[in-house]
Amino acid sequence: MLNLLEAVRFMDRPIRIYNASSSECYGETGVEGASESTPFRPRSPYAVAKAASHWAVVNYRESYGLFAVNGILSNHESPLRPERFATRKIVCAAHRIKCGRQTELRLGDLTIQRDWGWAPEYVDAMWRVLQHDTPEDFVIATGEAHSLEDFVSCTFTALDLDWRNYVKIDPALYRPSEIQFNRGNPAKALAELGWQANFKMGDVARLSVGAELQGDQPLRPRSVVSA
Repeated sequence: MLNLLEAVRFMDRPIRIYNASSSECYGETGVEGASESTPFRPRSPYAVAKAASHWAVVNYRESYGLFAVNGILSNHESPLRPERFATRKIVCAAHRIKCGRQTELRLGDLTIQRDWGWAPEYVDAMWRVLQHDTPEDFVIATGEAHSLEDFVSCTFTALDLDWRNYVKIDPALYRPSEIQFNRGNPAKALAELGWQANFKMGDVARLSVGAELQGDQPLRPRSVVSA
């Protein structure tokens, strides 16, 4: 990110930069949810790196007047996720169990809570951030937090399965310094960009299962607005 910011600064052209910041930078958000003014307390190497990029963007915006912005995105899911991500791992495993190709799914802590949204809607938010009259940072989130157990349950239910018959808890999959609760407060995005998430956690699970059953990517959700 630093190299990109430097390049744009030296070019001295009206270029707009969007940086994919992350809600992971906040660490534990508390039940009230994180806004643009909530302090960062990253708890993983990934989050530390994201925080560094975030503040580099802020520094170049304030120091050199670049139109450089951060979209602080909560978890945004789609069938394009690789299977190493928990949500995709769950959907793929549930589908294989339904088809008789797998017998169980091993997961870590099911009590963690995240703010899960649908990636195509978040791309629309990214575009809106870049169309804003002034360069500002925005939290992009659904504003709701749900447990990993909730996601698992919705996914298996969409396939007419009871997850409790197939999911095994594996302590080896617990993360060090795990974030127990992370939720975004997207009030500014609604007020200034006119953006809000229409698809929440349950919708995300069902859309992901539907795409897996079709063996293809889903159509763009009707909530995505074109330019």
